Amino acid sequence: MHIEQIYTGCLAQGAYYITSKNEAVVIDPLREVAPYVQRAERDNVKIKYIFETHFHADFVSGHLDLQKQTGATIVYGPNANPGFDAHIAEDGETFKVGDVTFTAVHTPGHTMESTCYLLKDEQGRGKAIFTGDTLFIGDVGRPDLAQKVAEELTQDKLAGLLYDSLQQKIMPLADDIVVYPAHGAGSACGKNMSKETYDTLGNQKKTNYALQPMPKEEFIKKVTEGLTAPPAYFPLNVMLNIQGYESIDTVKERGLNPLSPDAFEQAANESGALLLDTRNADAFEKGFIPNAINIGIDGSFAPWVGALITDIKQPILIIADAGREEEVITRLSRVGYDNTIGYLAGGFESWKKAGKEIDTIESITVDEFAERTRQNKEAEIIDVRKKSEYDSEHIKNAGNVPLDHVNENFQQLDKEKTYFIHCAAGYRSMIFTSILKARGYDKLINIKGGFKAIKESQRFELTDYVCPSTQL
Repeated sequence: MHIEQIYTGCLAQGAYYITSKNEAVVIDPLREVAPYVQRAERDNVKIKYIFETHFHADFVSGHLDLQKQTGATIVYGPNANPGFDAHIAEDGETFKVGDVTFTAVHTPGHTMESTCYLLKDEQGRGKAIFTGDTLFIGDVGRPDLAQKVAEELTQDKLAGLLYDSLQQKIMPLADDIVVYPAHGAGSACGKNMSKETYDTLGNQKKTNYALQPMPKEEFIKKVTEGLTAPPAYFPLNVMLNIQGYESIDTVKERGLNPLSPDAFEQAANESGALLLDTRNADAFEKGFIPNAINIGIDGSFAPWVGALITDIKQPILIIADAGREEEVITRLSRVGYDNTIGYLAGGFESWKKAGKEIDTIESITVDEFAERTRQNKEAEIIDVRKKSEYDSEHIKNAGNVPLDHVNENFQQLDKEKTYFIHCAAGYRSMIFTSILKARGYDKLINIKGGFKAIKESQRFELTDYVCPSTQL
């Protein structure tokens, strides 16, 4: 028996590939399935099952493409009603894979169909449990997502079901069983996850706040405390996972369409496409195509795309570093943004060489920032970190306009005023500034290094530090 966790940092997501003898299963696969198929071919095994722990909200699963390529059976837990052929497991149903077995353990709460899969070895001993979004390391799944799909479900009702699932189905299991969740720190599917990506159940019983002895009412209060509105793309991804979607090969074929600067400009004008520049912030600020927005590929790219591009069917034209165009298209598709219609051949340099119009963003160091705000006591400072980060510690006279909610809140800013914009380290502030720049805000100044550099400079008066109760 071999267990492999395939962890994707951008989504803080763990998929699993497990083999025994000449058979394998994949649990919660990502959209691009080639790595799983290649592993199976290399290991000379047949992928027998694709286990889905639930209908995912934060990414589009690869179950359909993987099933088509391997013939494996897609398995969901009770209450699932997908728009494609799948086996709906009963609670307690077992699945034989080589010399090992998987048992479906129905654990409603995060969603109604949420199901864990308990792995037993050749001797029938429990070895691992794949918990999806039911149980994380240090946390449990948020209970407010399924209500977006079924209105009769409240977060308190779901939290109560989650309590029952944990107490009745998870806690009685042996302490030495290893917990393999679907996500780690950085995912919006939980509010306070650990950076660790697996742990023993026994250690989680000792350290996870949600597994400590408490009445159901207290559990509901603790689990729902600190929740903020989920990203807008979550319910859209759920529906794609339920109803189905295009093959990723079709998505790539459409998106890998190289366009000359003239053709790129024409496509932008005719299609109304969003211009998505995926270079790093330092390169973007020095020059970019007017009205392009910057979401750097070397960051939490896919979740920010999902949070900020409100129309999942929006046509998208890409500006990327040479050779990374397919990576961008793939990572967009992970969260359901399948309508990439082309990319700028030769990248931004080709646009410059063609003599096309360019725009820039002013970025300054923390020392320059300190001098400018010293000379101008009325300077407006905007902190675009999450509210939980801002509440924990911030510059005393700074306002908070979280990037997560820029589309709803940007109009509170005055186009005639100058604003100094910062986040934690510079990634989010450039995204924020580029979005507002595209909407006609020209007096925005980005602070290099963000709050980390601001704090290290010791040149600004900060609020007292308060330990955050949530990472959302």
